[in-house]
Amino acid sequence: MPMPRVKFNQDLCKGCGLCVSVCPQRLIQVQKRRLNDKGLHPVYVEQVDRCTGCGMCATICPDLAIEVWR
Repeated sequence: MPMPRVKFNQDLCKGCGLCVSVCPQRLIQVQKRRLNDKGLHPVYVEQVDRCTGCGMCATICPDLAIEVWR
């Protein structure tokens, strides 16, 4: 069975942290040392191989900055 994939569009992300709060695996973190084109701190998945592909992060993202494929 193929692994799920998750993609964060760093330039659309405003670092609101909603996806961080809903990730059941606690894999999403805000990049405190990086700024995107908007001057905001985007998020990333620390251990992408542990992602289950539940899609909760993509569902809650108000900016449609996250895509999940199973």
